[in-house]
Amino acid sequence: MASTLYLPKVVRKRSKLHGWGVFAKEPINKNKFIIEYAGELITNKVSDKREDTYLNEGCIWVFRVNRNWSRDGAVGGNNARFINHSCTPNCYSWVDTKEKRVWIRAAKAIQPGDELTYDYNTEGDKTIPCRCRPGCKTKL
Repeated sequence: MASTLYLPKVVRKRSKLHGWGVFAKEPINKNKFIIEYAGELITNKVSDKREDTYLNEGCIWVFRVNRNWSRDGAVGGNNARFINHSCTPNCYSWVDTKEKRVWIRAAKAIQPGDELTYDYNTEGDKTIPCRCRPGCKTKL
């Protein structure tokens, strides 16, 4: 990524979906880079152990980068770790495989005050109920 990349302003606050959420403070255009999912770069072997702990707390903090590496947003992370899952998201994740960096990008135009969401695409135990809308049957 270029060092002059302008990232839109976002804020973390309480969410109606789950715990904390991240909300747009200004309009965001479709496909715009919004925020990097920061966190400690760890092997997936280490990740598996940490994920068990986080899942027992009802949280998903680890982002799988590829078949060897993950980012642990609970260690050295930023507000991106508070972006909630949705089955009908307004954002998507994009992985820079060369740099092992994860970015959250706008899937459509986002208005100020909108909560940012993306599909976590989890492949794990499916033990955490999705809260994206009333009656959603998806498990994360």
